[in-house]
Amino acid sequence: MSAADVFNSYLDRFTSGDIDGAAALLADEFSFRGPMLQSEGKVAFLEGASGLIPITRGYDMHEQWVDGDEVCSVYDFNVETPAGAGSVKMAEWCTVRDGVLVSSRLMFDPSQFQAFMPSE
Repeated sequence: MSAADVFNSYLDRFTSGDIDGAAALLADEFSFRGPMLQSEGKVAFLEGASGLIPITRGYDMHEQWVDGDEVCSVYDFNVETPAGAGSVKMAEWCTVRDGVLVSSRLMFDPSQFQAFMPSE
């Protein structure tokens, strides 16, 4: 599989709630950097990101570029909560080696998530 195939398969699984399937495409030493989570290791990332699973409703890919083991993707991350449904535009730069993701740098505006969080 190409770097794009690995990333797209991971994103398909994660955004459909298949956390075990997504985990299978992450290296044990997976490194993640994003505005709301920074983690080292697959286990730490999955623990930090698991709260998104109940509200995730897929994604819509806009653009994707591949350069060897590197893949950069721009997509809408679709969410649904009791407060509403919509999407957050994301850009993600990943490195793939030996058929698994070894690192990811995710960029988005965290304030966009606030519109989908229930008010207290």
